[in-house]
Amino acid sequence: MSERISRRTMFGLGAAGLAAAAGAGALATRSTPQQPTTAHAPSPSDPFPFYGPHQAGIVTPAQDRLHFVAFDVTTTKKAELVSLLQEWTAAAARLTQGKEAGSFGAAGGDPEAAPDDTGEALGLPASGLTLTIGFGPTLFDDRFGLAAQRPAALADLPKFPGERLIPEISGGDICVQACAHDPQVAVHAIRNLARIGFGRVSVRWSQLGFGRTSSTSRAQATPRNLMGFKDGTANMKLEDTELLRDQLWAAEQDGSAWMAGGSYLVTRKIRMNIETWDRASLREQEDIFGRDKGEGAPLGKKQEFDAVDFAARRPDGQPYIAEKSHVRLAHPSAHGNAHLLRRGYNYVDGSDGLGRLDAGLFFIAYQRDVRKQFVPIQMGLAKNDLLNEYIQHVSSGLFACPPGVQDAGDYWGRSLFG
Repeated sequence: MSERISRRTMFGLGAAGLAAAAGAGALATRSTPQQPTTAHAPSPSDPFPFYGPHQAGIVTPAQDRLHFVAFDVTTTKKAELVSLLQEWTAAAARLTQGKEAGSFGAAGGDPEAAPDDTGEALGLPASGLTLTIGFGPTLFDDRFGLAAQRPAALADLPKFPGERLIPEISGGDICVQACAHDPQVAVHAIRNLARIGFGRVSVRWSQLGFGRTSSTSRAQATPRNLMGFKDGTANMKLEDTELLRDQLWAAEQDGSAWMAGGSYLVTRKIRMNIETWDRASLREQEDIFGRDKGEGAPLGKKQEFDAVDFAARRPDGQPYIAEKSHVRLAHPSAHGNAHLLRRGYNYVDGSDGLGRLDAGLFFIAYQRDVRKQFVPIQMGLAKNDLLNEYIQHVSSGLFACPPGVQDAGDYWGRSLFG
């Protein structure tokens, strides 16, 4: 492995956070863009389309790396916020196709001015980069006259039993989710958006992630979380057209016409007590999840995708799947058939002062109505899940992700601000 690749790979394991400096942005390629011939990127190097009825990065087959950022809006002028969203959209359209953020790029233009692009992704392909934006509840306060347009589904999350949220890494006015197969490409995208936003937004918090913990397409194998178990076996997939229509995409009849074609995002940073978990017996670990660790099959079954049978009993008469197991409590049958589209990531943010890994799951879930989906599911888990002994929710985010950008004359959030 080359020295350069080794440095880039380390981005996926580093701590969150990226500062922004001054700048602007507008046109020039970092590599020759490859035009996809289908709705899905044919290889990890190629681009996904940016324009469409829904934002990319939701049902897009989950990429390997994440850089997620939440911004606070610092300007008090609505016109400046709209201008920023327009500039961001133009830059995002370029970046996702393997181009530089601005027209003069990292090495062109006025040598006495800051470059249009920071340059660390020069020579790298698009790497399946997607950029997805969302608006937090705090954006709908009295600063920009948006209070009447706050969707009912963007209701503040309740306090869940046992959570210990850190305010500094929770919330935010605007979020941007960057997913790519190369961590340097994802970091480059967020860095340049933050640079463009200087003076109008500031970074509130950010998170790097690696090793996706969900599949969003049936073409993908189910990945594993840092506890060693397959994660997201029952996740909604892009092929589930009717389920996505019913449970993922907001509709005009939901009460907020500007969100039609969008979706609601919940993030949770879930720290795992890794060292304690690693000393638990295999039987205990499997009973907690309700699946076997090797194949990922529901206990009492043989294959990962075998139907879960909650009535099945062991020879001693006890249920194979415990009443407080994660699988049973999270199952759609326990919550009125509520589903989530998950696309979370593992994270390792170094270690704490006691020498324990600061590691776990950065949970990401999209849905049509948080009140009917995430909230009842998480409330049931928070109250009863056997897994709670080994995890701690430390941050939370809630965002309304608008519909997709239709063409070059459109911009992120136009349905809200236009």
